[in-house]
Amino acid sequence: MSDKTEQNRLSVFKTYKLYVGGKFPRSESGRVYEVQDHKGKWLANAPLSSRKDARDAVVAARKAFGGWSGATAYNRGQILYRVAEMLEGRKGQFVREVAHAEGLSKAQAAEAVEAAVDRWVWYAGWTDKIAQIVGGANPVAGPFFNLSTPEPTGVVAVVAPQESSFLGLVSVVAPVIATGNTAVVIASEKAPLPALSLGEVLATSDLPGGVVNVLSGRTAEIAGPLAAHQDVNAMDLTGADAELARELEIAAADNLKRVLRPAAVDGEDFTADPGTRRLTAFLETKTVWHPTGSLGASGSSY
Repeated sequence: MSDKTEQNRLSVFKTYKLYVGGKFPRSESGRVYEVQDHKGKWLANAPLSSRKDARDAVVAARKAFGGWSGATAYNRGQILYRVAEMLEGRKGQFVREVAHAEGLSKAQAAEAVEAAVDRWVWYAGWTDKIAQIVGGANPVAGPFFNLSTPEPTGVVAVVAPQESSFLGLVSVVAPVIATGNTAVVIASEKAPLPALSLGEVLATSDLPGGVVNVLSGRTAEIAGPLAAHQDVNAMDLTGADAELARELEIAAADNLKRVLRPAAVDGEDFTADPGTRRLTAFLETKTVWHPTGSLGASGSSY
């Protein structure tokens, strides 16, 4: 291709869309807002989600919950690992988006993206192991088996971190779905592009539509309706500031939502070992009692 042809060629700008129910709709309001890099340079127009978009995302998440929570933990782990494979294949794109979003050098952005991929693999490995950590047989006085097992809470609304646009995003989304929940994710308001691109990866990674739904826009405008929504079972408030977090907690109390607040007041270090805190934050414990019959010195009978 000649230099003249290259100069005359028009660039093809990417159109970022929401990811809801396995599809890529624009905001039902038709609104967009400008996304800028750390220097104030225009990067793209992102969809400005409305309350209707939030409600649609909850419907999609609820519809997907039965199948996803009912899948075997091993199968969920396979699908999450497939997501990591796809992220690895598109690493260059995420490096560019993270560098622009967070003002990092290419090397620093690559380090953050690689850490995010590793974090996704780490959570994929936990899907069929967390039950052994938080469940098991309980010693009881009497002729009973007493077994406790973890079960997913349901639909979880996640306010993604504002500063850590990709590593932080992965760190809050992966544990929610690894344990069988479905998620409605509010991307970083100022840096939503990595989250919207993650939706494209999820759509091609065998993850059922609706398990993860990604919204972009004004955090407070979207989070409020989700906190008050009667079909949302829990909220992760990591990306909300102190004032908004308080408002969301009050709204969430109406239907007794589980609420996870940030671990630290001055922000969470997503490069640190995450432990199992987020895996267990949105799990319920089901305990089953089953009679064993009579137990004596000669053995047991049923």
